Parts: sequence; C-alpha cells; structure tokens
Amino acid sequence: MKSAPMIALALFWTVALPAGTAGTLLAAEKSKEEQKSGMTDCTMTYNLKGWSAFYKTSKGEGTIRCDNGQSAHVRLKAKGGGITFGKSEIIDGTGRFTGARGISELFGSYVQSEAHAGAGKSADAQALTKGEVSLALKGTGRGMDLGFAFGKFTIERAD
Repeated sequence: MKSAPMIALALFWTVALPAGTAGTLLAAEKSKEEQKSGMTDCTMTYNLKGWSAFYKTSKGEGTIRCDNGQSAHVRLKAKGGGITFGKSEIIDGTGRFTGARGISELFGSYVQSEAHAGAGKSADAQALTKGEVSLALKGTGRGMDLGFAFGKFTIERAD
C-alpha cells in the first residue's frame, strides 16, 4: 500500500499542477528577473489544524521571514470544499512566496487548491495565488484525511 505522503503527492500532481501551479512549486531560487525587479524572497513556517467533510476548515499560526529583513507572526485561516474527508494537523510546515516586493503584499486572501492524504501520518501540498503573488505550501503531520479541495486561504498579521 502506498504511504500517505505518496498518495498526497500523486493527488497534487493530478489535481493542482494542471491548474497552472508548476512554476510556483518548482522554483527553487529567485530568477534573475526577480532579482533585477526588486522582488524579495519570503518563506513561512506554520502549524495548521482542521477538519473536512466536503466542507474544509483549518486554523493555525506561522512566521513569515523575508530576505530583506522583514518578518511577521501571522494567523492562518482556510475555508473551502471539495471531495475531502477527515481531520488533520500539519506541524512545522513550510511555504515559499514568489512575486512579492515586500512583506505587506503577502497578507490577505489567496485562492487555494490542495491535495491531502493520511492515516496516522498526514501529508499536505497546496498551491495558492493572490494576484501576482504565489505561495507553495507543504507539510506533514498527523490525522486521518483524504481528498482534494479548493477554497480561500487567508494570512493576517498577528502582531
């Protein structure tokens, strides 16, 4: 039987990447164009806990850090729906923002597509966009969940 992270990865490659998120997830470093145009590289570490039964809701917190020295503690909320069932908790997840000039452009609501799977151990992969800013999230944790969902992911300053 396939492991939960492998199932989540397979779901993600099947559902989210065809929606145009490959560039966001596969970009490992700033492009030369981003460096020239004043873009900043920002990452986020986070914890997220939630449940789903067609409707999906999650809440959590995290910290955003940018290469220009800016940082912020944040609150996270996700709401949406799809073919999704279960309960999960992502612990020490990571995210990478692209297309931002500063930390202020990172706050607000993102369009979300997500694939998740787990029984005991849980894996999650998400691709999010907000205008020209994109965010790729990945994480592992615990719970029992399976499916894919679409919705809204909101990042608010907690400070």
